[in-house]
Amino acid sequence: MPLKIEPLTREAFAPFGDVIETEGAENFPINNGSTIRFHDLASVETDLNGRVLVNIFRATPLDYPLTIRLVERHPKGSQAFVPLNNRPYLVLVAPKGETVRPEDLRAFKANGKQGVNYHAGVWHHPVLALNEVSDFLVIDRGGEGANCDELYFEDQDITLTL
Repeated sequence: MPLKIEPLTREAFAPFGDVIETEGAENFPINNGSTIRFHDLASVETDLNGRVLVNIFRATPLDYPLTIRLVERHPKGSQAFVPLNNRPYLVLVAPKGETVRPEDLRAFKANGKQGVNYHAGVWHHPVLALNEVSDFLVIDRGGEGANCDELYFEDQDITLTL
């Protein structure tokens, strides 16, 4: 089953989370006018026992076409990825739920200036760098209790082609 790659837009990605970008975002000047604040770009979620973590992930590109073997979700908090190198990357998601069918998967291409924030419980593939090793600022939940469920696609031929 080949997956079609769509452009990443706020509207198309809304069922899965937030697109983090300055284009079209609410903004206003701060610091005596020397800075523009792009306001409230993502809803960071964590349960009562968690805390917000700030990390950097360094992602190595995979070979394409890519056979999709797994997706993961974080039921206790959101997970945001903000590219630091202005490099395009892919986003593969499926709606919240107990399981994922191949036809539930959607693929988006982020332009390198867009980040994504997966809402708690949204299924997604681990970060998919393109062309070059890429760094991402990652904001997610830390704290006690498991917060990563993995779902493996067995005997399914799901292909992501550039």
